[in-house]
Amino acid sequence: MPAFGEHRWPCSQCGAQLRYAPGQRDLVCEHCGNHQRLPDIALADQDRALVEHDLARGIADDLSSSAMEVVRTTRCTSCGALIEMIGASHATECPFCATPVVTSTGETRQIKPQALIPFVLSEREAREALVKWLGSLWFAPNRLLEYTRRGRAMNGVYVPWWTFDAETRSRYSGSRGDAYYVSRTVTVNGKRETRQERRIRWTSVSGHVARDFDDVGVLASLSVPPRYANELDPWDLTRLVPYAPDYLAGFSAEGYTVPLEPASLQSKQKMARVIETDVRRDIGGDEQRISGIDTEYSGETFKHIMLPIWMAAYKYNGKSYQFLVNGQTGKVQGQRPWSVWKIALAAVAAALVAAALLYVMKDGDISIGGHGLDWLD
Repeated sequence: MPAFGEHRWPCSQCGAQLRYAPGQRDLVCEHCGNHQRLPDIALADQDRALVEHDLARGIADDLSSSAMEVVRTTRCTSCGALIEMIGASHATECPFCATPVVTSTGETRQIKPQALIPFVLSEREAREALVKWLGSLWFAPNRLLEYTRRGRAMNGVYVPWWTFDAETRSRYSGSRGDAYYVSRTVTVNGKRETRQERRIRWTSVSGHVARDFDDVGVLASLSVPPRYANELDPWDLTRLVPYAPDYLAGFSAEGYTVPLEPASLQSKQKMARVIETDVRRDIGGDEQRISGIDTEYSGETFKHIMLPIWMAAYKYNGKSYQFLVNGQTGKVQGQRPWSVWKIALAAVAAALVAAALLYVMKDGDISIGGHGLDWLD
């Protein structure tokens, strides 16, 4: 019998394990080709998946038992990823950094994911997007491109995210700068000229702005580089479906390693940048100075969701490169590889062209229609 929180997906025809088919609502048997349709999502379940949790209760670990779960996990000793064991699987390799991991597992109590975006891109489509992205980069190594085309399998991983909602009311103080111009007479090369000089007239201002935030996303993983993961935006969150283990069949999933409270502080930093823009717009004028902003937050709620990312980790010339592909849109981000040889050849070619031009210019007139350029003098 499966352990607590464990799921299996046996094929109804041959008994082999099924795998979720990206872009479809089917579980597919790669052994016999059998398709098993996932049940339709009831409207009530869809609405329930998008209900927000109270942030204060979440931080205080005071959520209802139905909002919590216990999952089998193992932690990568290299990147720190908290890898969830799905079904009967026992991961032997970290999907984030390709480091071997022990197959023994523990149990982790965590806030249950409410919703996820299912994979839309297949592994083949994700690889094609990655190859196209690498091919568009100047000075990318050809060997890395070829290795990517025929290299090791990519890992489809459901990565944890937090989303936050809040109503904000902000009071501000500062100064509004309005530009005006004055005429000033100066002497240039013995000649007197009149010039217009721009100056700013500052006026003290104060006021308030209001904004409601919806689904401000914060990456909940420490093992995925945020500078790349955050650039996978935008995600179409209208495609969220209620969390169901069936979507995870054949894929990996990570438990969150960024706790709720620090993630909420990150979300407020994002909100603060938007509020500052609102304040500058409200102040108006040509320039603005902000002395202070005091923001009150209310109606703070959150969701725990999972987003689909295809990952590839390659080693080239002794260095590891990690690439991420948005499993919904195909957008690619990753470490930018460089070919030293291509850069050197380009530098040599540029030097040769520059030397040739310099030689022609020094040697004499550049011929146009059999005449030198000196006939233009």
